[in-house]
Amino acid sequence: MSQNIGNVWVFIEQEAGKIANVSLELVCKGRELADRLGVKLEALLLGDNVAHLSDTLFSYGCDKVILAEDPRLEPFTVLPYARVIVNLILEKKPNILMFGATLKGRELAPRVSSEKKAGLTADCTDLQIDDFTDVRTKETFKDKLMQIRPAFGGNIIATIVNSWDDPQMVTVREGVMKLGTPDPTRKGEIEKVSVELTEAETVVKVIERIRADKEIDLQGAQIIVAGGYGVGSKANFKLIEDLAEALGGEVGASRAAVDAGWIDHDHQIGQTGVTVRPRLYIACGISGAIQHRAGMDDSKKIIAINTDPDAPIFSCAHYAIVGDLNTVIPMMIKAFKAKQ
Repeated sequence: MSQNIGNVWVFIEQEAGKIANVSLELVCKGRELADRLGVKLEALLLGDNVAHLSDTLFSYGCDKVILAEDPRLEPFTVLPYARVIVNLILEKKPNILMFGATLKGRELAPRVSSEKKAGLTADCTDLQIDDFTDVRTKETFKDKLMQIRPAFGGNIIATIVNSWDDPQMVTVREGVMKLGTPDPTRKGEIEKVSVELTEAETVVKVIERIRADKEIDLQGAQIIVAGGYGVGSKANFKLIEDLAEALGGEVGASRAAVDAGWIDHDHQIGQTGVTVRPRLYIACGISGAIQHRAGMDDSKKIIAINTDPDAPIFSCAHYAIVGDLNTVIPMMIKAFKAKQ
């Protein structure tokens, strides 16, 4: 293992003893980054009575679980979590620290980076290791984390490099990094750490918690029918819903359709939405801008319907249908029902 740089850390988000999917995805990506750097992959696991989750983290690739258990860490509140993590950073000096771009991650990561005076890149869609040369100073940095994310409203892709103090910190959206296959025979080390908190850090008390399940699970859907600006209107989105219902799938949308107010943001797919990998993706009236394709081009089968034969969406589609979706979709529904 390299002695020159610190290890790769992943903050493990858990709720009621269940690890968030995004944390497991980051463990898989962290394994790749740690191997590239020749360092260890370590998980930060905070909570109360959560040690049993370590085996799952080992199976996905962690070398070590840094375990902080204390009743004051359950349920999650940002101040004690931030204090524990900052103390661990100062002691152990990791090179990279990754959080999920969730409500918890977006609240926690900025507090940690601010106190440590470390850079933080939010909502990354890719992470790579490469050398970087500062064009102003001509100084070269070896094996830096390339933090790739959409910028200017998703119109460009920016690569950000942090030359501030370590750790290089990022938040990453759920579904962006691929979830690998766990190896249940893989084992690792558990390091239990003490939790030192002051009254100021435990001043916030959770009185009541109200949780509501998401109405749509695009990332878990095997069939998605998505509509874009080419659908034409909010009323026409009923066609998308009808086809999705007939196929037993979920309804997705491009950013243009969401911005037009035709469907809720929870359905948005792409760099400013969610990343999906269904067995079947049907793109209806979607032009196929790179920002949208980045969120769905790993789908196993892609069918695109568009009136423009030169639409960019056809470049990643397995099957292209040039035609009016108002005509094509009813025909597809009729054909599918007849086959049933």
